[in-house]
Amino acid sequence: MYEDIEVFLQGSTLIPIRYSYKEIKKMTRNFRDKLGEGGFGAVFKGKLRSGPFVAIKMLVKSKGNGHDFISEVATIGRIHHTNVARLIGFCVEGSKRALVYEFMSNGSLDKYISSREDTISLSYQKMYEISLGVAHGIAYLHQGCEMQILHFDIKPHNILLDENFNPKVSDFGLAQLYPNEISIVTLTAARGTIGYMAPELFYQNIGGVSYKADVYSFGMLLIEMASKKRNLNPHADRSSQIFFPIWIYDQLIEEKEIEMDEITYEENNNVKKMFIIALWCIQLKPCDRPSMNKVIEMLEGDIENVEMPPKPLLYPNEMIHGDIEVNSHETDAGSPSFIDEDTTEPLLMNSS
Repeated sequence: MYEDIEVFLQGSTLIPIRYSYKEIKKMTRNFRDKLGEGGFGAVFKGKLRSGPFVAIKMLVKSKGNGHDFISEVATIGRIHHTNVARLIGFCVEGSKRALVYEFMSNGSLDKYISSREDTISLSYQKMYEISLGVAHGIAYLHQGCEMQILHFDIKPHNILLDENFNPKVSDFGLAQLYPNEISIVTLTAARGTIGYMAPELFYQNIGGVSYKADVYSFGMLLIEMASKKRNLNPHADRSSQIFFPIWIYDQLIEEKEIEMDEITYEENNNVKKMFIIALWCIQLKPCDRPSMNKVIEMLEGDIENVEMPPKPLLYPNEMIHGDIEVNSHETDAGSPSFIDEDTTEPLLMNSS
């Protein structure tokens, strides 16, 4: 694994700085201040000698001969955008691997749309502004770089907020780079987080895998931001409410008011617009979803110019199962991302 990483690093011309493990320990004051933990390992607060604070992600688990580490360094090490988290440096020393990021003082978006009582509330206007920033970040990954970058893990936990609540897309451990001329990609395993993964990652017959998989994940994220609620409601008394987007669609079609906190007329329009755009993004077939540039155009435009999409479907067979058992931990935005490597045959076929 480490030989593979070294070969990659020696052949690259990356901007990020390579730190020693001793320097990492010094930055974090021997890992004193833990910011969080996930399936990848733990994140600690650190400080550079030049003064700025940083977030240092210590990686403890790896699949594919360290390719998740290589993917993150190779992907984020070559790009710079105001809505993409900046990788400052990294560490590879024996079994020790770390990624050094700019520090985001307001943490992840996850804690602002949680249902916990201690959740910090953001205004609907701020949620709208954050959604627009995230859309710009993803659009840049898809079309603003020399290579198109598919993130494959857009979720609240991976959207970080700086001191002014400007959002930055982070965590590129599952990302893949492809030449811009390639529209359909082939994967040998599903990747992402349950609740945000596009259906084409599971069903081959609805369309190939492309940047539209990130559009789907953004749509699920957008509904959570607009409602400040989780998409899946395991305690719903009606089967249609188990899948929250379908319930949202029904409310919009029937022109019913969706229960909100105190909200202004302008905020109400923006929230309604976010819901409608999200429903476009989560259409079952990838070809029915807009590009991220189109999403930005709709978010910035007037609500009168945004049409209602068809009702979103859960499955290709158009069957909605009423007795789904939902594991609330499995759909938590803070849950670890995964690559299902147990597949004996490719899940996805390359198609024209």
